[in-house]
Amino acid sequence: MLYPQSNPFRQQIDLSGFWELRFDPDNEGYEAGWSNGFENGRPVAVPASWNEQFEDGRDYLSYTWYQTTFDLPWGWNRLDQRLRVHFESVNYLAEVWLNGTRLGRHEGGHLPFEFEINEQVLSEGNRLVVRVDGNLAPERVPPGNRHDDPFWGMTGHPASTFDFFPFCGIHRPVLVYITPNDGISDLTVITEIAGNDGVVRVRVDRQGSDPVDVRIALYDTVLVAETQSIGKLTETISHTLHVPNARFWAPASPHLYDLVVELRRDGSTFDRYTLPIGIRTIAVQGDQLLLNGEPIYLRGFGRHEDFPIAGRGLVPPVIIKDYGLMQWIGANSFRTSHYPYSEAMMRLADQLGVLIIDETPAVGLYFDDSAADTLPQRLELCRQYVREMVARDKNHPSVIMWSLANEPHSQPAAAKPFFRDLYDLARSLDSSRPITLASHVGVLEEAFEFLDVMCLNRYLGWYSQPGQLELALPLLSQELDALYERYKKPLIMT
Repeated sequence: MLYPQSNPFRQQIDLSGFWELRFDPDNEGYEAGWSNGFENGRPVAVPASWNEQFEDGRDYLSYTWYQTTFDLPWGWNRLDQRLRVHFESVNYLAEVWLNGTRLGRHEGGHLPFEFEINEQVLSEGNRLVVRVDGNLAPERVPPGNRHDDPFWGMTGHPASTFDFFPFCGIHRPVLVYITPNDGISDLTVITEIAGNDGVVRVRVDRQGSDPVDVRIALYDTVLVAETQSIGKLTETISHTLHVPNARFWAPASPHLYDLVVELRRDGSTFDRYTLPIGIRTIAVQGDQLLLNGEPIYLRGFGRHEDFPIAGRGLVPPVIIKDYGLMQWIGANSFRTSHYPYSEAMMRLADQLGVLIIDETPAVGLYFDDSAADTLPQRLELCRQYVREMVARDKNHPSVIMWSLANEPHSQPAAAKPFFRDLYDLARSLDSSRPITLASHVGVLEEAFEFLDVMCLNRYLGWYSQPGQLELALPLLSQELDALYERYKKPLIMT
């Protein structure tokens, strides 16, 4: 899924601002026809969590309705252009209507989804309605409201099986965007290094089946490599660009090239997409993680997107401040604990040279006997998250690793095939990056047998041996040595 952008062939409208909101604790909105629009709403900021904006909404995690209106830009042509509404993140379950027509639903926060709206849209006065279901439930991912939870040994409020607040709402921008009807639908870029040269493998996908000409160009400050025509493109085509004396992407020198793809018909360009790319490789060799063929040591953090007033909503100044703090302390990396962060965060990491372990929203997974009935549903959700995360972030040079989950309660036998399934899926979607998960069960994590990198969460001196570091450090050292001796793979304290 390409992020919407504006150029002479594409347009976008950002619907961020003040919408209307109405809580629906009795779940009466459906029968009352709120999908066509509702009265007695109150102003709410989008993007932002509702929990931080209203006193009566702080602990409210149930059904809530949003609505806004918008007009289309002048010059939109229904026959020649394709129109979509794009949501970057809605937590937890979203159902969407435009002008009273249901567009569809999407389960899970932190990842984008969109709907085509050519048939439902008007030139002006469009009403967009979103119903958000924030309820915690054992069959959801992350799971919640599992009152018999045997793992924590403590209770929280709200009743989640994870230890951060389950903010709800429209958390990132909502965009309406226009593309040519048969334009570029996706780009996939994989880079390699051959001596001092770079190799850029590009796959172009488009909508439409009539053959068109393709132009692919790579720019630094000047044109680096160009292909005027690589044959007639119908639905997909692949091509390789060679970059002599390439400038490789790395934390100390995060150089980005602009990959420009154009589609032409009868000598005239009718679509263009510009994608910043970094030429770099990432690989595991024995017990080392290699960036551009050289060992790389990760120093960094797990972090959250929470911030006062906005909750988990996008706050650009906080992103700038966080990167400044990480650079100040000497960090070169972070893990997106415990969900994919905003696309704005990812794009800035590309620019600043920060390495990212990109993690799905699969936190708090459990596999005991009482979970058997919900396991297939949760596996399918996790598969959906892997597909969506890879589709969104596959072209970011900053993303060097996929993480399938955080701290799954994975001692039961059902866990290993569960993660083997997710590993195989992620590998089939992207063979260029290592795959991991962050474990808190250590040597009992049987998925370490096939994962490329071991990530370990440990709380010695805190949850155990509290305040007694002289006891905690030898225990940690012994466990790390034992894990290394067993698997001989890269090991990261996450």
